Amino acid sequence: MTLVRTRKIIDEAGANAVLDAAERFALEKGHRVVMALVDPWGELVAFRRTPDAQVASSRVALDKARTAAIFIRPSREIEEQVSDGRLGALALNGVAALIGGIPLKVDGETVGAIGTSGETPDEDEAVSLAGVAAAELAVAEAPALTREGAQLAAEAIGAEANRRGVAPVISAVDAGGALMYLHRPDAAQVASVEVTTDKARTAAIYRRSSKDFEDQASTGRPSALHLARAVPLQGGEPIVFDGQVIGAVGVSGATSADEDRELALIGAAAVPAAASRDGNGAGAAFFPSARLEDGGLLADLPGYKLDAGLRTEPGEVEYHEHAVDVMHVVEGNATVLTGGEMIEPREVGPGELRAPSVEGAQAHELTPGDVLAIPNGVPHQFTSVSDPFRYFVVKVDA
Repeated sequence: MTLVRTRKIIDEAGANAVLDAAERFALEKGHRVVMALVDPWGELVAFRRTPDAQVASSRVALDKARTAAIFIRPSREIEEQVSDGRLGALALNGVAALIGGIPLKVDGETVGAIGTSGETPDEDEAVSLAGVAAAELAVAEAPALTREGAQLAAEAIGAEANRRGVAPVISAVDAGGALMYLHRPDAAQVASVEVTTDKARTAAIYRRSSKDFEDQASTGRPSALHLARAVPLQGGEPIVFDGQVIGAVGVSGATSADEDRELALIGAAAVPAAASRDGNGAGAAFFPSARLEDGGLLADLPGYKLDAGLRTEPGEVEYHEHAVDVMHVVEGNATVLTGGEMIEPREVGPGELRAPSVEGAQAHELTPGDVLAIPNGVPHQFTSVSDPFRYFVVKVDA
C-alpha cells in the first residue's frame, strides 16, 4: 500500500523561465498581453504583463491557466466543445472556455499551466505555447497524499467514530483542497457532506487547523469570515508528512464540534504514522513534544496504538474488552476510578462499553510522572481532571 507518493510541481525558477520565454515571444510580435502561471490546482504562482496590456486581461489570463491546469488539457479543447454545440461544458466547475491556456507537463504529470490574454485567441495561445516550448521546466518534488492514504485517514476516523457510537461524515482532500475520499455512514446527516469537505479544504489550503479560524471569528476578528475559500468551523486538520502538508481531513456530524476535531486529529495522525512504519525508519515513528499539545491518535500499529490523551473535563466509564491501557501523566492532575460495577452500561462497538457511572471502584489520584496500567475488561472513569490534563497512552491488544 502506497500512502504517500512524490509529485512534481513547477517551482519559482521554472515559472520564471516559462514566462521569460513567453514574454520574449510576445514582445517580438508586438503583442500586448498578460501571462499567468499557476500550480496544478490553478492557484497563481507568477504573473507577467507586457506594456499597454488591457487591464481586463489579468483575470482572463488566470482563468485560462486555471482551466488548463485543473482539466489537464489546453483550454482550446473546452472552447471548441462549446463552439461545436456542447453548451453544457460552460457549466463545468472552474472552467473558462477560452483559448490560451496550456498545461505544463513533466513525465506525463501536470505540474502547472500558463494562460495568456490580450490579443486574438490564436495569438494568445501562441504566446503560451512559446513559453512552454522554449523553457526548461524546472520543478520541485514534494510528498503527496495518494488515494490509499486518503482512504486510510478517513477509515481510521470512521473506525474510532464507530467505536464511540457516532456517525459523522468524513472527507480527505489533497494539498490543494480537492476531494479525494468521502466516508458517509448510512446514519450520517446529509448536511455534513458539504461541511466536512469545506473544513478539510480550509485546513489544506491554509496549512493549519480550521479551528484557528473559528477561534479568530469568535474572539474579536469576525473579518476572518472573509478569508477566501475558508470556513471558520473546527473539524478540519492538515495531514503533515516530513514537515509538509500533503492533504487534510474534515469531520462533521459527531456529537459536538469538539468531537469533530478530536476525530479529525486521529485521521491526520494515521497517515504519517503508517507511512513511517512502511518507510525507511525500520518501523520507528518519531513524534515531537509539540504533537502532544492538541491530543489525538499518534499511531495505529499492529498490536498497539499510541495516543496523546487530552482532557479538560471528566468522562464516562469506559470498558475495553480487547485492549490494555497504559497511561503516563504528562501534565495536570486527575482522579481515575478503576474496577467496580458499571451502572446502565451500553455497547458502543465490538467489545466496547460505556456507562454514566460505576459503583465499588478504586480511586487513583494521578499527578505528572505517574503511570497507571488498566487491564482489559476493567471499567475505568476519569471523575475529575485539571484543565488541561495531558497524558500519553499505549493501548495494547489483548
